[in-house]
Amino acid sequence: MSVALTGEQTEKLLAYIREFEKWNKAYNLSAVRDIQQMVARHLLDSLSVVPWFASRKTGTQKNFPLTRIIDVGTGGGLPGIPLAIMFPEKQFTLLDSNGKKTRFLFHVKTLLGLTNVTVENRRVEEFAPTEKFQAVISRAFASLQDMTEGCANLIEPDGIFLAMKGLFPDDELAPISDKIELLETIKLVVAETDGERHLLILRAKQ
Repeated sequence: MSVALTGEQTEKLLAYIREFEKWNKAYNLSAVRDIQQMVARHLLDSLSVVPWFASRKTGTQKNFPLTRIIDVGTGGGLPGIPLAIMFPEKQFTLLDSNGKKTRFLFHVKTLLGLTNVTVENRRVEEFAPTEKFQAVISRAFASLQDMTEGCANLIEPDGIFLAMKGLFPDDELAPISDKIELLETIKLVVAETDGERHLLILRAKQ
């Protein structure tokens, strides 16, 4: 997957997924119950976007750094917690309206000492950040239209939407083509997982 981990990052990622599995029994964080499946379907899936984030430090996009990112509909912290572990220099806000899930996120943030994580327990339409974000990321939104319209109040004018999807969503792009442009599509590689995965980078047309 082209993801290099330090010993500390490996320890934190494993500690996170162990806590996820433990809390899942009472808090229903995920329909996946087996911890081995959680590693592939949650942890590795979240880490699949790491090479794209890392590539922004070099090349043509280095003048647009992403330092303030919000993970909307984060649930049990996916992909926000793994990304916060991988990129301690970036600030991640994890937003979810489910109080049980955000309690778990507060626990994980404290347990792992993730000082670059902020947890918000509220609905997306009720959240009015004092400082807008450079990127919105999500792997849980029902449609690209819901994501781009619902999160428009959270993002800077030239900010980007990072949508993690399965099959390439041609049907979801058509309804938003007049307002949103597709900047880039990356086919993601997720070890131990069948089926296609894509990262779509979108931006409001200027």
